[in-house]
Amino acid sequence: MEQQTAAQAVSDAAGRARAAAGSLAAASDAVVDAALRAMARLLGEAGPAVLAANRLDVERAREDGMGEGLLDRLRLDPARLAEMARQLEILAGTAPEPASRHVRDLPGDLVVQEWRRPVGAIGANFEARPNVTVDIASQLVKSRNAGVLRTGSAALRSAIALIDNVVGPGLAEVGLDPGAVQLVRVAGRESAEALVQQPGLLPLVILRGSGESTRSLARLAALSGVRTLAHADGGAVMYLHPSADRAMAAELIDRGLDRLGVCNRLNLLLVDERIWDETVPGVVDQLAARQPKITASLPPHDHPVGYEWALTSGNEATVTIAPAAGPVDAARIANEETSGLAAVVVAEDPAAAGEFLAAFAGTGAFWNATSRLLDGFKLLAVPETGINIDRVPGPRGPVTFRDLYLRQYVVLPAGRNPSVG
Repeated sequence: MEQQTAAQAVSDAAGRARAAAGSLAAASDAVVDAALRAMARLLGEAGPAVLAANRLDVERAREDGMGEGLLDRLRLDPARLAEMARQLEILAGTAPEPASRHVRDLPGDLVVQEWRRPVGAIGANFEARPNVTVDIASQLVKSRNAGVLRTGSAALRSAIALIDNVVGPGLAEVGLDPGAVQLVRVAGRESAEALVQQPGLLPLVILRGSGESTRSLARLAALSGVRTLAHADGGAVMYLHPSADRAMAAELIDRGLDRLGVCNRLNLLLVDERIWDETVPGVVDQLAARQPKITASLPPHDHPVGYEWALTSGNEATVTIAPAAGPVDAARIANEETSGLAAVVVAEDPAAAGEFLAAFAGTGAFWNATSRLLDGFKLLAVPETGINIDRVPGPRGPVTFRDLYLRQYVVLPAGRNPSVG
C-alpha cells in the first residue's frame, strides 16, 4: 500500500508540474527574474516559519542518531537564509541564455539558427539539505522548466515550508503557475524510485547524494528510459609536492575542512614520498588540534584509499593520508581511486603543477587553491543543481540553468524572423 501511495504521489506531482510547464515556458525574462526576487524577499518574511520547521527536522534527526556532519548540512539559521536570499537576487540579475543564435548561412538564401527550448518538467532527488530545495527550484525557474523535487526524509518539513511559503508564492505573485514546482511529500525510498520511472512526464532527473543509493537510482532510471544528471560520489584530493609552501599547505588543509558533510571537502591527502617523514607528523598534529578533532587515517589502511568520509555518520571527522611517488602518480591515484570530483596540487614548482594538472582527468582541478571552490555559486556566480562528474559529453561540473535546455536547429529564410510566442 505504501509503495502505491508513493508512486501515486509522484505521478500526481509530475502531472501537475507538466501541466504548469507552459506557464514558465512562455514567461518573459522580466517575469522570471521578478519571481526570483519575490522568492528572495519571501525568504526573509517567512524566515520564522521556515526556521521553526527546520528546528523540528534537526531535533528529530539528532534523536535518530544523525552525525554532526550531516546535521550541519540539515541546519538552517538566519545567516544561511540571508545567503540563500542573496543568491536568488544575484541569479535574478544574471543575464539569461539567448533564446536563439546564428549558426551559419546555407545556400538558397537560408540560415541555420540554434534555438534554446526548455525540457518541460525535470525531476530532482537530493540529500537532506534544505537550501538545495531553493537552489534547484530557482535553476528550474530561471531555465523555464517545471519540476518535481524530492528530498531526504530528514529535511521534509523544511522543504515543505520553503515550497509553501517561498517558492510557490513567489511564482504566484508575478502571475506564474505556482504548481510549476512540486514537492513529493511522501517520505521513503519508494518515492525516489518512482521519481525516476516517469519517462513521459519527467524525461530528465537530477540525482544528488553520495554512494550506492544514488547510483542504483541512476541504473533504475536508465532501465525506465529516463536520463539523469547524477552526482553520486564526492571527496576531494590534495597532493603536497616537495616544493609546496608549508604555510599555504596548512591553510588549504584548514579551508578544505571547514565543513565536513559536503562533497568538495578534503577527503584524501596525498603527500609526496620524498617529504613524507618530515611532513606527515605535523599534518597529523594540525588535524588533531582542530575543533572538532580530525582523525588521520594512516597506512596501512583497512579501507579503500579514496573512501568518502563525508557521509559516514560518526566518522565524518576523518582524513585519509597516503603517499604518492610524484605528481603523475598522485594524479593517477586521484583518477583511479576516487570519484574524480576535485583535486588540488600544492606546489611552487610550475612544472610539477603542470604535470599534475595535465594528468588529472577529473571534474575540477586546483593549483594552490581550495577544492571548496568547486561549487556553482563560488565558481560560476550562480547556484547549482548539483555537480555532475560523468566522464561522457554533456554538462560537467556545477550544473546550472544554462545546462537545462534542449537544442533545436531551425532553418529560416535569411533576414526573416518568425513571430514566436
